[in-house]
Amino acid sequence: MLFSLRPDYAADPLLRDLVGRLRDYLDGELAAYEAEHGVTPATPITRTLLEPVWRRSRELGFYGIHLPPELGGQGLTYTQLAALKEEIGASGRVLGHSVLGEMGGPLRVGDILAGATPQQLDRYFLPVVRGERACCFSLTETDAGSDVRAMRTVAVPAPGGYRLTGHKVFSSAGPVADFAIVIARMDGTEKTFSAFVVDLDSPGCRVADGATPMSGEHIESDIVLEDCFVPAANLLGCEGDGLLLGLGRVNVNRLLHCPSVLGMARRAIALTLERVRTRTVGGAPLAELQSVQHGLADLATEFYAARSMTYAALADLDTGPVPRLEAFMCKYFVAESAFRILDRAVQLHGKEGLTQGNEVEFLFRKVRMFRVLTGTSEIQQNGIAKLLLRQGD
Repeated sequence: MLFSLRPDYAADPLLRDLVGRLRDYLDGELAAYEAEHGVTPATPITRTLLEPVWRRSRELGFYGIHLPPELGGQGLTYTQLAALKEEIGASGRVLGHSVLGEMGGPLRVGDILAGATPQQLDRYFLPVVRGERACCFSLTETDAGSDVRAMRTVAVPAPGGYRLTGHKVFSSAGPVADFAIVIARMDGTEKTFSAFVVDLDSPGCRVADGATPMSGEHIESDIVLEDCFVPAANLLGCEGDGLLLGLGRVNVNRLLHCPSVLGMARRAIALTLERVRTRTVGGAPLAELQSVQHGLADLATEFYAARSMTYAALADLDTGPVPRLEAFMCKYFVAESAFRILDRAVQLHGKEGLTQGNEVEFLFRKVRMFRVLTGTSEIQQNGIAKLLLRQGD
């Protein structure tokens, strides 16, 4: 894999065509749409804002493109999907999260499609694939993040279904979702968890404004459940399958989050190169200073290493079992590397890099979150060490 800030994917004609069309859309129509509506990273997401993006992305074949042909997708490999996610991250588009269906769409549903009943598919998940409905995933709680088994949301069996009570946080896409996939502990148990499809307009269910993360984005909600009745038909899988459904997608998701972050790091490198080429100090461009050149070398080398290991793991995922150890390694190394890249990018931008409204300043805050989200770097280190030690058994 050669280093490039604009890969051409010549070895994969399908991917080369998709990336070309995706770049045209991101830099053309979507950029114009954002400008028309004054969209910034701090703009609250609404259905009115996102639905046109869902529809247009579906018309162009990008929304749910990873799905099998029978569901309207192109059955992409994980490597091909990752390349598209990287392009979106590198585009700087605020609404890029809605092009492939991450913000409440098919990518948010994930592998749950495969285990849904025909009724659940018809009522909930196929409308999501078509861009008609949206969902969010509700697992995390205030005191149950990395230790999800500490969750307090409980499901009590009731005639015809279950009654759920609890408070979920950091439900991405919650502000635009029609329903949530909620993981809850079965009443009277310590280690039995189940997954439910919960209509967000159900009595006893309330969508509350979520905390604003350091990125300044308004894409999260709290899901508050107070004796909320959920029909038995809305149980996903069987009782006790909750963590399997909720965490079974984590190893794959660890890898698939990495290309998005790599895309943001790639964007930062491109912006930094432009900055040092055009910013003059003492009558000469910053790029002529050896200290600046060394900083650029560090940025590019760190990016190349992180990207190479990520796509190597994705290639393994495409041809065999989930590379669990490598997924931990990639999440850890990409998170830490991207943060170092953005830190150096801010430094090379000087005062401009510290100014709100500057894209590098936003990317720094956004990338910093990745060292915590979807499992902290320390959690990744724990996973790496455990799997390494097991190899000696």
